[in-house]
Amino acid sequence: MIRLESIGKSFGRVRAVDGLSLHINAGEVFGLLGPNGAGKTTTISIATGLLAPDEGTARVHGHDPRLAGARRAIGVAPQSLALYDELTGRENLDFFAAIYNLHGSERAERVQEALTLVTLVDRQHDRVQGYSGGMKRRLNLAAAVLHRPAVVFMDEPTAGVDPHARHAIFEIVGTLKSRGCTVVYSTHYMEEAERLCDRVAIIDAGKVLAIDTVAGLLGRYGGQSVLEFSRDGEGGRVERVESADPIAALTQAAAGGRLQSARIHGPTLESVFLTLTGRSPRD
Repeated sequence: MIRLESIGKSFGRVRAVDGLSLHINAGEVFGLLGPNGAGKTTTISIATGLLAPDEGTARVHGHDPRLAGARRAIGVAPQSLALYDELTGRENLDFFAAIYNLHGSERAERVQEALTLVTLVDRQHDRVQGYSGGMKRRLNLAAAVLHRPAVVFMDEPTAGVDPHARHAIFEIVGTLKSRGCTVVYSTHYMEEAERLCDRVAIIDAGKVLAIDTVAGLLGRYGGQSVLEFSRDGEGGRVERVESADPIAALTQAAAGGRLQSARIHGPTLESVFLTLTGRSPRD
């Protein structure tokens, strides 16, 4: 479906993407996970044909994404909202549908379908300037899928939204996947990648550090689980034990005296990122 081979891209002295290779399968939700400035947006810009790589090749459905044939298969929801505040939600989608060369009853059908997908039917006649941040993000997604693309790129789609809007966006991703759409999901939120993605590429400084399923990444790089516990009569002092078998560690801790509290923390993608880079993705 999508193949990036040894992609390189520089802006002056800044090496934004450095020898990056990705193979993304049809129908999967694929995560690009890394901190701001890791090269995720530049990678998406190359994969969607907005930028030409300095080195390497990009292919979508076997075609250069800068060509019209490939672009018809691509939908993009950019990090910077591409909406017109003075127009209503429906007028925005009608405008973008015209750009996609949709006309008449087909255009009306696609606009209604997109509004339904992002649950904005009841606000379709309101001007976008009155929308909340989450509603604007959802309308941004609606504009990306009007032409029923085979692959949708979402660049930080939950940036600046509240928990309710974030959950709504998760639901949209799930619906697109159920329809067979390939979703490339860029984020710096570890929990989003864990929840949504079939596979994840961890990116930093323009390089791919690891690619695998979430379970595979946790198994290879996540480290051991951590048991935190406190005992009665010790003033709430918390002890911390790393173990590959946290249940056995808990049993051993309980044998040493009555426990006041106990909590097991399993490996996370944040711990994977820390192992691979030596820092937190939020640094």
